[in-house]
This record gives sequence, C-alpha cells and structure tokens, in this order.
Amino acid sequence: MRLRQPTDFLILESLEEKGRNVATNLESHTGKSRQNINTRLPVLEDYGLVTKVGPAERSGLYEITSLGKAALIYKDQYTEVDDFKALIQGPDTTTTIGSLDPQTSFVRGKEDNTDED
Repeated sequence: MRLRQPTDFLILESLEEKGRNVATNLESHTGKSRQNINTRLPVLEDYGLVTKVGPAERSGLYEITSLGKAALIYKDQYTEVDDFKALIQGPDTTTTIGSLDPQTSFVRGKEDNTDED
C-alpha cells in the first residue's frame, strides 16, 4: 500500500469529517486539485480505504470505509512501519484454533449449549 502524503490522508480525513462526498467538494475541503483527487480516489478504493456509493455507478460519490478510518488512526506510523496495510488490518482473525473459528464462534446473543445436563 503506497499512499501519497498528505493528499490521501487529507481525502480520508475529509470523508470522515464531512461524510460521503464527491471530488469537487473534496477539492475545496482538502485544497488539492480535483484532477489529483479524481486520480487518488480509485487508488484508495483499490486499497479498500474508500468505497464508491450509488445511486448511479458513475456518480463519483465516495465514503470512507472502516479500513480507511483505521488508516487515519495509525497515520502517524505510516512512515515508521514496513507494512502499513498489515498494521491497519490488525491481527489475522481468520485462522482457526482447534475447532473454533473466531469469525463464526461468537454470535451475539446466542448461548453455547454444549454443557447441558
């Protein structure tokens, strides 16, 4: 993941603060050119930091994702780590421990009835 500083973080900050937005508005919020923003938004989408939202496919309306919010939390460490993507994604929770899969072993409000008498 190769982010451009400060442009990419300014885009993410603006989307977090102002909510869903288009490049024209992001231009005024970030002080960066609309052309620059239009170039960076698809890259940020490929990284999973933003997502394009409807209603039309070509609307150009973007919003920040949870991964994008994590990138903002750790932005001060961007230049200090070798793998920023791994840092913001957190620990690998897809591995299984014994027969328990952490992704599916906990269901909110569902009790474990394996110890019934």
